[in-house]
Amino acid sequence: MPQQEMLGRRLARRLTWLDPVEDKLQPLVRGALRKAMPLRNFLDGTWLGAPLHPALTDIPVGAMTTALILDVAGSVSGSQRCGVAADGALSVAVLATLPAALTGTSDWRDLKGEPRRVASAHALLNASGLVLNIASLVGRVRGRRRYAKASAGAAFALTSIAAHIGGELSYGMGVRVNQDSAHAGPVEFTEVLADADLAPDEFKLLEVAGERVLLARSRTGDPLAIAAVCSHAGGPLEEGERDGDRVICPWHGSCFEMETGEVVHGPAVFAQPRYETRVRAGRIAIRRAES
Repeated sequence: MPQQEMLGRRLARRLTWLDPVEDKLQPLVRGALRKAMPLRNFLDGTWLGAPLHPALTDIPVGAMTTALILDVAGSVSGSQRCGVAADGALSVAVLATLPAALTGTSDWRDLKGEPRRVASAHALLNASGLVLNIASLVGRVRGRRRYAKASAGAAFALTSIAAHIGGELSYGMGVRVNQDSAHAGPVEFTEVLADADLAPDEFKLLEVAGERVLLARSRTGDPLAIAAVCSHAGGPLEEGERDGDRVICPWHGSCFEMETGEVVHGPAVFAQPRYETRVRAGRIAIRRAES
């Protein structure tokens, strides 16, 4: 049975007109967040150790689902309490959409090519759902409940499609998933380089047991080793800049402690896998560090 093409990709092919708009918007978003590092780290989820956007999207989606169920229950039973509760749930959904949108915009700022266009389609569907939900709230205030329920139902349908596309972005395109989650490498100390061949300020890219490893020397002279593939988007850390015992990814500026692999600042949220090191008989050896 042939594999069905993802919905997001089918939509993206029809949205080529978005490219020039995205080209103008992305630098503005990146520039604004570059000037506000604490806000950027908060929106990315660096402090949480996981992307923040997926966690926040559950709130508006859950509230919309609750409102839909209560609207249906109110229509069937004629209960005014169901209507009041549905109004409250929909208000929560509208309010919770803003932080979800802000974190989603932060995730979108570094995307390129097809994933960027798919993410933009995801955002447009969500924005359309938000407009319909606001229209539904206005209708409820004015007593036009039949119109309000229809508007909320249409918003739920659009948001459900958007949520599906969001899942495709993560699971189908690998957006905001850990690019170095399969931490392998040797479990026993394995010699990788002569100690004399590692200069004080040098980054050395090695391939050990099928894994790309970044080897460097600390300011105190000890060898340090972490995974060379950036956990954010797969950038080559060996091409990055050094800041003391930290490495800055050349692609999007994520910064990691080379001694621990921990994230100093995003957009990365996942720590780099690290390796234990030792020097014996003038040879550097590494092994996979246990989490």
